[in-house]
Amino acid sequence: QVQLVESGGGLVHPGGSLRLSCAASGSIVSRYSMAWYRQAPGKQREMVARISSDSSTNYADFVKGRFTISRDNANNTMFLQMNSLKPEDTAVYYCSILRWGAVAYWGKGTLVTVSS
Repeated sequence: QVQLVESGGGLVHPGGSLRLSCAASGSIVSRYSMAWYRQAPGKQREMVARISSDSSTNYADFVKGRFTISRDNANNTMFLQMNSLKPEDTAVYYCSILRWGAVAYWGKGTLVTVSS
């Protein structure tokens, strides 16, 4: 059974930065694609960024140029560096593992609040 634990969320001012981490345990996850999703209050969950097993990346248009996804396969960890944060980035951010193009596992999420 795979377990995903996010960390690094918190309160930040507009224009600030945060780095989220996702620690995976229970299986060798380096062979799978992983992704960050987010869900703002009253909105549907949406994909933020995705990284394949060979570290190729894809980003949602609303974070391109501001967020960077990366992974450390040796330590089963994924990261999301978030710069130039905006109030509309406020959401719970979820780590996920993708299998056959769909989310197979979710973390419990970490809250990011961007506010002055």
